[in-house]
Amino acid sequence: MTSTKVSDYVLQRLREWGVEHVFAYAGDGINGLLAAWGRADNRPKFVQARHEEMAAFQAVGYAKFSGKVGVCAATSGPGAIHLLNGLYDAKLDHVPVVALVGQTDRSAMGGSYQQEVDLQNLYKDVASDFCETATVPEQLPNLIDRAMRTAYARRTVTAVILPADVQELDYSPPTHAFKMVPSSLGMSDYAPVPAEADLARAAEVLNSGERVAVLIGQGARGARAEVERLADVLGAGVAKALLGKDVLPDDLPYVTGSVGLLGTRPSYELMRECDTLLVIGSSFPYSQFLPELDQARAVQIDLDPHMIGLRYPFEVNLVGDARETLRRLLPQLHRKTDRTWRKKTEENVARWWEVMQRRAAVDADPVNPEYVVHALDGRLPDNAILTADSGSAANWYARHLRLRGTMRGSLSGTLATMGPGVPYAIGAKFAHPDRPAIALVGDGAMQMNGMMEMVTAAKYHHEWSDPRLIVAVLNNGDLNQVTWEMRAMTGAPQFEESQHLPDLPYADIARSIGLDGVRVEKPKHVEAAWDRALAADRPFVIDFRTDPAVPPIPPHATLDQIEAAATAVLHGDSDTASVLKQGLKAKVQEFLPGTRHRHDRPGAGRDDSAPGK
Repeated sequence: MTSTKVSDYVLQRLREWGVEHVFAYAGDGINGLLAAWGRADNRPKFVQARHEEMAAFQAVGYAKFSGKVGVCAATSGPGAIHLLNGLYDAKLDHVPVVALVGQTDRSAMGGSYQQEVDLQNLYKDVASDFCETATVPEQLPNLIDRAMRTAYARRTVTAVILPADVQELDYSPPTHAFKMVPSSLGMSDYAPVPAEADLARAAEVLNSGERVAVLIGQGARGARAEVERLADVLGAGVAKALLGKDVLPDDLPYVTGSVGLLGTRPSYELMRECDTLLVIGSSFPYSQFLPELDQARAVQIDLDPHMIGLRYPFEVNLVGDARETLRRLLPQLHRKTDRTWRKKTEENVARWWEVMQRRAAVDADPVNPEYVVHALDGRLPDNAILTADSGSAANWYARHLRLRGTMRGSLSGTLATMGPGVPYAIGAKFAHPDRPAIALVGDGAMQMNGMMEMVTAAKYHHEWSDPRLIVAVLNNGDLNQVTWEMRAMTGAPQFEESQHLPDLPYADIARSIGLDGVRVEKPKHVEAAWDRALAADRPFVIDFRTDPAVPPIPPHATLDQIEAAATAVLHGDSDTASVLKQGLKAKVQEFLPGTRHRHDRPGAGRDDSAPGK
C-alpha cells in the first residue's frame, strides 16, 4: 500500500475545506506537491497561470467574486517573491487568500543555498495574521486549518511554507500527547451586533439629521435590502466607495455613484452638503472627499473593530455585521417627511447621467474612451462580472457603467496596482463559469501582463459553460493616468520617455492563439465591436484606439488643477492642442442645459460617423 505523503495530505485537507481551484505556477520547490496533484487526479484543480503574480491575482479575483478563500501556490525563492504583489492586493482589499509556498530542504536552510530566501521574514507583513513553516508532518492538519480559518475570519492573507523535503515525508497525524496540536475542520457563520445602547445613540444621530448621506463599501454587500430600506426611511442619498460599486444598483435614482477622485459630481455634492453621514462597511481612505470635519454628525458601521473609527470624527462607532446591525437599527429610525433633500439628490444624479452622455458624445481622435465604455453600459448582460485595471480605465469604469441587478464588479481598490484586470476576470470565470466576464484595461496593463494571461484564457476557456471573457484594451499609446497626474498635480509636462507606449496588434495576437478579436479605429465601429464580442464563442480582445487627450477631470476639479494642467501644456507638453481642446470640451458638458434621457446610449439618434458634431 502506498503511503500518504505530507503533500498528499495537504491537498486532501484543501479538498475537505471545499477548495476546488489552486492558482499556481510550477517549480522544483513544490515538486512534492506537483507529484501529489498527479496522484490526486488534479483535485483541487491546478490552474496554471503564466506568472506567479498572475496566479495570486487570479486567486484574489476568485475570492472577490466567489466569497470563498482563494488559494495560490508557488515555488521557493523567485516564485514566492513573485506572489507578493497579488498577495498585498488581497491584504489591502481585505480578501481571504491562502498562499502555499515551497522552500529549500530543511538541511540547506541557513546555508545560503540556491533559491533560499528567508520566507518567514519576507511574508511576515503580507501574511501577518498567520504565516508558519511546516517542519514535521505532525504540524498538519493544524497549519492548513488555521490558514484557512484565519483567512476567512479576518478576511486577509495567510501563508503556509512547505520545505521541499517535508513535502516528501510520510504523513503522520498529531497524537494525543504533550506538545501536539490536533485540529478540526470548518467554522460556523457568525454575525456580531452592537449593544442596544450604542444602536440607540446611532438612531438619535440619524433621526436628528435633515440631510443624510450614506457611504457604502464592500462590507455592505450582504445588506442590500436593508440599505435600500434605510435610504428610503431617511430620505438619504447613497454614495459608493469603488470596492462597493456592485453593492447597490446604479439604476436606483438616489444612488449617486462612486465617491473620490474617480467619483461623480452628485457624490461630491452629497458629501459637501449633508449634515449627517452614515458609513457602512467601508474604509474609504480619502477624508478630503468626506464632509468637512465639523460639518456632519456621523455614524460608522464596520465588522472589524480594527478598522472602526477611521477617516472621520464619528460620533458613534458600531462594530457589527452590516445586515444584522441595520436590521436592529431600522426599527429605531423615524421616516423623514420632508423629501426635499432626496429630491435634490435625485435631480443631481439625473443631471450627472446627462453629462456622462454628452461627454461620451464628444468627438476625439480617433475614438473617445468615454464613448467606448458608455456604449457598453446599455449592453451589459444582466449577470455580467466586470473588472477594471488601474489607470484611466478605472475612471471610465467608475463613472460610465451602471451596475444593475446581479452584476458584479471589482478592481484593485487600495493597492491600486497595475495588472489585475485580466487575471481577476480569469479568476471570476473559475468562480462563475456560467457568467460572462468583461475586463477594461489600458494598453500599459495589457503590455505589462494582460496579453500573456490571454494564453491562460485560451488554455481553459473550453471548460467554461459560458466561454465569454471580453478584454477591452483602451489603446492610447500612453500611461495616461500618470500623464494626467503629472499635469494636474505637479504642472509638469508629459515626459515621453516614461509615458509613451509602443503600439501592439492586441486583437491579432489574440487570434493567433486561437481566440478572437477586432481592432476599432473609428467611432462608428464601437457598438458593433461590443455586439460581436458579446456574441462570441470564445474569449475576445477588442483593441480600441482611443485618444489620450480626453481628460479624466475629477468632479471637484479646482482652478488650481486646471491651471496646473494648462501650465504643463504651455511649457511644452507634446500634445498641447488636443489636450486643451479635449479638456475644455469635456468640462463644458457639465454646464449645458438639456433634456434628461438617462438610459440612452451615446449612439442613439445621431450619425455615428460624426460623434458629437
